[in-house]
Amino acid sequence: MEKLVSSWYNVVQPLPETYIFPLDARPGKLSTAPSISNYNIPVIDLGSQGHDRDQIIQQILEASQEFGFFQVINHGIPEVLLNDAMDVFKEFFELPPEDKEASIYSDDPNKVCKLLTSSVNYDREAVHLWRDVLKHPCHPLEKFMPLWPKQPIKYRENVGKCSTQVRKVALNILELISEGLRLGSEYFNDELSQETQLVVNYYPPCPDPSLTLGITKHCDPQLITILLQGDVSGLQVFKDGEWIGVEPLPHGLVVNIGYQLQIISNGKLKCAEHRAVTNSSNARMSAAFFITPSPDCYIEPAATLINASNPQVYKRFQYKEFSANYFMKQGNTEVVLEAFKHVISAVDDHGVNS
Repeated sequence: MEKLVSSWYNVVQPLPETYIFPLDARPGKLSTAPSISNYNIPVIDLGSQGHDRDQIIQQILEASQEFGFFQVINHGIPEVLLNDAMDVFKEFFELPPEDKEASIYSDDPNKVCKLLTSSVNYDREAVHLWRDVLKHPCHPLEKFMPLWPKQPIKYRENVGKCSTQVRKVALNILELISEGLRLGSEYFNDELSQETQLVVNYYPPCPDPSLTLGITKHCDPQLITILLQGDVSGLQVFKDGEWIGVEPLPHGLVVNIGYQLQIISNGKLKCAEHRAVTNSSNARMSAAFFITPSPDCYIEPAATLINASNPQVYKRFQYKEFSANYFMKQGNTEVVLEAFKHVISAVDDHGVNS
């Protein structure tokens, strides 16, 4: 517990050397506001699906191809439900260290529900991330809820309600994407979207945000991510050589494409590098819900998206293979996909068959 940043940080003291990134990896003295870029992450109104479904599908596909990110509004989740979840996350991280349940503090990657700081590689990493993290599965609720924190008293109730609704939104978006790719509305059902993993990041005020990061640049290994980012800026997306600040929208949800969706779409949809920066004045908190395939699920480009003009980019593999490779490569975006590229052989028919 003594490792948790939230238990010892002090904004008037210098940033500890173990949190200072190399020069080429530092965010520098950049604003976290969206004004750092001429780009804006698209905002899509899901409330008009009844009469503008085709238009919404087109907007989602365009955003997924150009940015790998978009925000959604009028998604159907009551504002009070989202607020209750974020409030109880805040309460959890504000508990005294001795009340944060030592039983769930762990950097063991195999532990189902765990509280940790920086990453599971804390004792081996060269530089630490300026964050504390709570992680646990959310689906199915009846299986995993008994493993969640018992404090605050409303944690299980509030997070259970929120995760159920967020999953519904995620599956709705996946249905729209599958229709847009002409894969049929149920393509992402079952094994491809079997699990929901929750990661709550807490970033205390930082003595020098220009020297450190809350999360380094990466792409998500899962299928798709739904993010509650609260009302404090800090999420940035990399596009065309610059970092785009994602402006928090009241009652909005951030959606981003994961590696598995890029692979299934045969590269048509793109996952984008993103990171989290810190600030010196306000604590920031975000809650990411990752829709994840089952470990044994086979992933491959959809057959209907492969033809002579669009040859197969990625090979067939099990998700657990990808997950193991991702963490072995520490999410390095330059190399993590190399092991899963499709190699065209002499017997391939115009690059279509593997």
